[in-house]
Amino acid sequence: MKNILFLLPAICLLLSCRKSDSSSMTLRDGYEKPGIDSVYLEIQNSIVKKGSFEWASLSPSLLWAAIQKSNGVVAVGYQTAGNSFRENQLHLIDIGEGNWLRTKQYLINEIVQIEQALSPSLQQEDLVPWEEAILPVFNIVIKNPRSLTYLLSSPLVRYVEPMGYDQFLFSAAQERSSGCNPNLPTRGLMAGVHYGVVAPNAKASWNYPAHGILDAWRYVSGKGIKVFLIDTGIGYGQESLGANFNQGFSGARTLERLVTLPRQRFLGIINVGPPETPEDRCGHGTAMAGVLAAPRGTSGNMVGIAYNTDLVTCRAAADVFIDEAREVKGVSDAFTMAARRADVKVISMSMGRITVSSQIRDAIQYAHAKGKLIFCAAGTSFSFTANWAGVIFPATLPEVQAVTGVKQFTNFEACSHCHSGPEVDFVVEMERAGDATFPLTVSDRGNEPSTIGGSSVATASMAAMTALVWSRFPSYTRDQILTLLERYSTYYPQRDSRWGWGKFQPVLAVD
Repeated sequence: MKNILFLLPAICLLLSCRKSDSSSMTLRDGYEKPGIDSVYLEIQNSIVKKGSFEWASLSPSLLWAAIQKSNGVVAVGYQTAGNSFRENQLHLIDIGEGNWLRTKQYLINEIVQIEQALSPSLQQEDLVPWEEAILPVFNIVIKNPRSLTYLLSSPLVRYVEPMGYDQFLFSAAQERSSGCNPNLPTRGLMAGVHYGVVAPNAKASWNYPAHGILDAWRYVSGKGIKVFLIDTGIGYGQESLGANFNQGFSGARTLERLVTLPRQRFLGIINVGPPETPEDRCGHGTAMAGVLAAPRGTSGNMVGIAYNTDLVTCRAAADVFIDEAREVKGVSDAFTMAARRADVKVISMSMGRITVSSQIRDAIQYAHAKGKLIFCAAGTSFSFTANWAGVIFPATLPEVQAVTGVKQFTNFEACSHCHSGPEVDFVVEMERAGDATFPLTVSDRGNEPSTIGGSSVATASMAAMTALVWSRFPSYTRDQILTLLERYSTYYPQRDSRWGWGKFQPVLAVD
């Protein structure tokens, strides 16, 4: 992902120079409110030791402290009485069916009654910010610590997690719009160095030959395959992702713009402004869409890897770091939306977060059970964290293919800002030797390309190469396609402990 995702060293420095809050304030029911540094430290220690952080590992008092920082907004996963819950059967659950519906309403009713002890006028609609139609989870605002006590003790509850705590992992406010930058044209790009010109009049990025993409284009272009891109939307000003999506060698394909990011609606903080739209206000989603599926056209702009694929873009978050509660909901809804569409084959998401979100995990497991092939970015940060910070969530999940970027002409050296680790499945060459130029993509408007780096572009590139292969074998299942991706990558049949299967060559799979 572009720019910053997580700065554990920064957090460590922040903790070492900030006066520690060693005092604690006793709350109702014996809960304590520790200094918030304690939550930081628990997350940090877990990331360093285990590579991930689960909210279930926190003590009730620390969990309550984190929930308070999250404005009380929690995700509650539930199950029916006597149910032996299995994640691989999420797609078989109908939460509108009797037992599931009764269980959900029973839990919500209990929480409403507990919350009314503090605020008697509260109603359910005041506490439930968004409705859920697919997954056995609901989002609710809790301000009374008795609500947490009840949820943690109920056999009907699978998990209870704060949804918006990750935003407090940043050490500087200006870093909170992670991954958002003006997606402006990159000056000084030279033909024959940074791109090659291909018919009818398009620029092919310098890194395409490293994966044999131009050779693969002799056989495939992604036609007939639909990719669902979960990101920050696409800009309305880029005509190559609008009115000119079908031009030149790209034709008879579809482009959809969707949005699942909800407007904010929290207890006591109600935003009644206009609903969110599919328009990219960050620049990141536009860049990812360009890498994936920009047309092979006549305008002189860059050409995406799968230039004839059908593209669905979904604005699920405001920026690349999934830290707001509503972004968790938006991403979760995007995965279930993609999962329920029979025409979608591939899901690509170049976004992530530090702590595990069980709600997003439920959504990904649901999509995986529906046969979707899912690619997520391994993570991107400052250069001084890139060589040791591990793969981030949700790329850590076994249902996901984790992708990172490597430098040109090396025996796989991580790009300057890219994370790596044992969870990585594939790598994409995306940092040019000599001048460290990143791959080409479309800018926010006009026909002059921009460039973008990090594991973000690697992920979109891998999803696009997958669309190329699937268009050659349209009747193949997800697992059959994945076998081809593995077989025609660097390390097959022995997976590498840091780079997974390595660099994929689509031309070998389709020739």
